Amino acid sequence: MAKNVKHDAVDAPLRRATPAPHWKQLRQGDRVRVVFSPGFEAGGLVDAITGDHAAVWINLDGGRGRTLLHCSDGVEVLPEED
Repeated sequence: MAKNVKHDAVDAPLRRATPAPHWKQLRQGDRVRVVFSPGFEAGGLVDAITGDHAAVWINLDGGRGRTLLHCSDGVEVLPEED
């Protein structure tokens, strides 16, 4: 049996699970900037978006691969200006 089990842990979400208003404007093929935390960001292209705009697949620049981001992950997905 595990020694460090929390039996009374709260199951509430850690972050709000509602997409930011600008996520609803994202479309497949849009160029975006992903801010993971202050000082850590990457560019990429939107590959796919869920119907409720709560999750988005992004192909990161520089061969960093394809990543799935959810609105509750605490990252910013910002459209790049033309």
